[in-house]
Amino acid sequence: MLQYMIIFMEEFMPQERTRKIVVTGIMGAIAIFLGLTRWGFIPWVAGASLTIMHVPVIIGAVLEGPVVGLLIGLIFGLFSLIQAAVAPNGPVDVWFTNPLLSVLPRLFIGPLAWLVWRALRQWPVIGLITAGIAGSLTNTILVLGMIGVLGFLPWAALAPIVIANGLPEAGLSALLVLVVVAAWMRIRIGSKQGASLE
Repeated sequence: MLQYMIIFMEEFMPQERTRKIVVTGIMGAIAIFLGLTRWGFIPWVAGASLTIMHVPVIIGAVLEGPVVGLLIGLIFGLFSLIQAAVAPNGPVDVWFTNPLLSVLPRLFIGPLAWLVWRALRQWPVIGLITAGIAGSLTNTILVLGMIGVLGFLPWAALAPIVIANGLPEAGLSALLVLVVVAAWMRIRIGSKQGASLE
């Protein structure tokens, strides 16, 4: 426990602050860009989409720690709320004008992904894959759980969504987190290392 308290305190040291602010801004901007362009929504079966908008939150948390992950998650959540209010794409988007649904669940993505990475970082490939899965499932489970709590959908309807969308999103997130972070941190994957990944 003391180890984690020291890590949290290191987040606020002056020499780390500038880099963390830059990473927060860049990853937050990428999440917004993915939403504005709709590139963050990959067409999937039966007209559904897989979202990757939470991936910058996971990457930021793995690279720079839980506070950065929380801040990027906040940017992602606030953007979801504003977009739902100003430019909804369908009737379901109106639900996301409620900050309990659009903002609150997104605050946990980064810190939980970081905890998983921190626990498994001695095996970097496994750690990155697992952090990607954990962050993605955190988003899926907390958003759908809040949909159930708020009564927008019956609980029985939520499990099929987790299976049909949540699991493929987790797999895609794991792949993206692995490739991006391995390239950035120069982690060897098979015969490839760092930015030489092709």
